[in-house]
Amino acid sequence: MTKRVLLFCFVLLCSVHSALADTGRATVRLDARALFQVDGATQEAARERADAIEKRLNRILETPANISPVTIATEGERRILSVAGRPVVEISPEDATEHLTDIDQLAVTWRDAIDGALTRGGERRTSTWRRFSTETQASVETAFARMLETAITVVPRLLAGVLVLLLFWAFASAVRWITRLVLRGLISDLTVENLIKQITYYSIWAIGIIVATSALGFDPQALATGLGLTGVALGFALKDILSNFVSGLLILLMRPFEINDQIVIGPTEGSVERILLRATQIRTYDGRAVLVPNSEVFTSRVTNNTESPVRRGSVAVPVGYEVELKTAVETILDAALAAEGVLATPAPTVRITELQDSIHLEARFWADSRRSDFVLTASNVRRGIVQAFRAAGIGLPEPGVRVLVPRPPDAFKPDTNSKEES
Repeated sequence: MTKRVLLFCFVLLCSVHSALADTGRATVRLDARALFQVDGATQEAARERADAIEKRLNRILETPANISPVTIATEGERRILSVAGRPVVEISPEDATEHLTDIDQLAVTWRDAIDGALTRGGERRTSTWRRFSTETQASVETAFARMLETAITVVPRLLAGVLVLLLFWAFASAVRWITRLVLRGLISDLTVENLIKQITYYSIWAIGIIVATSALGFDPQALATGLGLTGVALGFALKDILSNFVSGLLILLMRPFEINDQIVIGPTEGSVERILLRATQIRTYDGRAVLVPNSEVFTSRVTNNTESPVRRGSVAVPVGYEVELKTAVETILDAALAAEGVLATPAPTVRITELQDSIHLEARFWADSRRSDFVLTASNVRRGIVQAFRAAGIGLPEPGVRVLVPRPPDAFKPDTNSKEES
């Protein structure tokens, strides 16, 4: 299960990464000072482009004495910024479009920014020690500047996404509460009410997640595309979750049992309290709450004890062979019918099941299946039969009693004739 959760998280991160990778922009820095921003087809492409420009500028600063003003060269529709004949930045018409200006004006702006940065950088590297301290300080300041830049971009989006989720959570909870109040007066079936409430609740949550995705800056269509590209791995990771979800919907639609029904699923027996989309909550007769996954409920053998309004029970009654069967059967029938909880219709019956060391009788009776004290009814029948047998003078066979017939005393005497012959 842990491996599948990790795989799901990896797939989700890949999908989010794919959604964020549509467009990207990165800041070019020199000595931790922001010079300008470059664009790329993806976030990684923009970052790689910015890193390449920063490396070229740092190489130029390795020889501060040879720094010369930046020149602008024209190559078709592109502009090339160079220092001492070494190309530093290539500007395309797409860059000008992204910065809402023309390409020549953008080239002049970037040229001035680079000239100023190289001048300051050269002044700070007049000696080996100053170059070392400047590089160290610049690395630290660049790291913090990039972290702050990321925080300024990401934190507001996260806060917006969380706020959207909180609003939709409150809205979904309010709608579920209102739906419960409305349906209680229109629908008496708790299972149908539960189905409508859950579909409404999770539908609102789904819309909220889509809106929160947009608030985080993701393109929902791109996110869906990313999820589609990793659908196989995602399906494997969510196999159990999807199986429980689909099984929960089928259970709510097909309704093999309803809320408050008493059912048996494997070793679990109790009353159905809630039918969720992930699991079914059962309250056992000893008061414990058991959550059974819906996939297990849907594929397992389920015994519904309360599907019928009445339920038959049975009690085994052994009697000795010396007992008059007619009297014993009538006594059992009267005692069963008089027991609390036993229905008069259908009437109790008695059958002979086995003939072994005693006669095995079985008293069958019918009781209300919707009562949680069905076991108590069987106990009342047993108690009534014992009291009726005592009143009628009918004894029950005592287990463990054995009748031993001793051999005649002469059989234990030694055989003297065989001794004399030997």
